[in-house]
Amino acid sequence: MLKYSKYIRDSINGNLPITNLENEIMDYPQFQRLRRVKQLGFTSLIYPGANHTRFEHCIGTMHLGGKLAESLELTDDEIQLVRLAGLLHDIGHGPFSHLSESVIGVKHEKFTEFIIKNTAVSTKLSENYNLDKICDIINGKGKLGPLISGELDVDRMDYLMRDSHYTGVNYGVIDADRLIANLKLEKYLVLDIKGVQAAESMLLARYFMYPSVYQHHTARIIDAMFRHALDQMIEKEDLNTRKLFFLDDNELINKCKNSTTESTRNMIERIENRQLLKVINTIGLNNFTKPNDVFKINIGDIIKAEHEIAEDYNIDKNYVFISLPEYPKFDEMKTQIAIGDDLYNLNEVSSIVQALNKARFNYPDIALYSLNEHADILKKVDISNYLELPEISEKTLNKTHFDQIDLLEYM
Repeated sequence: MLKYSKYIRDSINGNLPITNLENEIMDYPQFQRLRRVKQLGFTSLIYPGANHTRFEHCIGTMHLGGKLAESLELTDDEIQLVRLAGLLHDIGHGPFSHLSESVIGVKHEKFTEFIIKNTAVSTKLSENYNLDKICDIINGKGKLGPLISGELDVDRMDYLMRDSHYTGVNYGVIDADRLIANLKLEKYLVLDIKGVQAAESMLLARYFMYPSVYQHHTARIIDAMFRHALDQMIEKEDLNTRKLFFLDDNELINKCKNSTTESTRNMIERIENRQLLKVINTIGLNNFTKPNDVFKINIGDIIKAEHEIAEDYNIDKNYVFISLPEYPKFDEMKTQIAIGDDLYNLNEVSSIVQALNKARFNYPDIALYSLNEHADILKKVDISNYLELPEISEKTLNKTHFDQIDLLEYM
């Protein structure tokens, strides 16, 4: 049995016990930086309560990871390894979380591994634990990897509950205790048939949280503006991308404010004062016969299309953006369900999940953003004239609510 030395009061999980080692790791500057990195970036401009941080999320993931490891009757060393992986899994996140990651095109897991192996954190960890094993768990490898990074992992459980709580969007309420109680570690991490409803609830939570929070139309506008500001800084060599992941949110904002690039300074001023670009035109992914093909569009082609639109309509190219949505993947669909001695994928045993697989392209869209003053003239723009898009379906009727009938039957 692990020895816990103190408790942290968490707004989601109540009192969380921590070991001496975990307490020492949390006091390192590399981990304390996460107090100053918001979990949801600029989402507080939409939901004012969304000011929670990666620090809170990491502690919550550690706690749920420990609960799952104990439920699976792992050894004390394995439980501690899982807890450490949960605690450290996001230590490499840059400012504003996934926003900075998308600009330089390097996954935060790479920086997480660097910090674990090459900073003062490594000295403390390596006294008793193998650093490669911790990194493998964080990356979903080995027997214990799926607990932290898999189809039904504790990382996802925590962020859904936490993001739902702080945004006030109640779609993210899931039954984590029931999921944990029904997970079994055999050759793979599998879910007992008794936990299927809890898994379905988790998938529905993610499905509704995407358009409401993670891919909210205003959040996408702010993300596009901020990415543009960072791209301009990188182009002018105002920002060292190798050091980006050691900054916190405020430090990056200050660098943007002091940039030599006027468009960067202007974008940050607009974001801070919520003088945002507007949605001018959209094309829903459910209009395409093969919506998956949208995500094959090259970023270079998008930038070229933006510049051509700006030139054709005599608008500053710094204020014309084409935004592709985040791919709506739901890995939980692949979760293996144990029915007796046989294993099935979740989408084979759940008609709700089958409906979700079809409905997940209902909300995402391709959007054109610009200043409100250009709205009238840019309303005429047909994005397909500037960007090679997949074939449009012959069904012109908006199918969103019709496709959701299957889902609504189960709610």
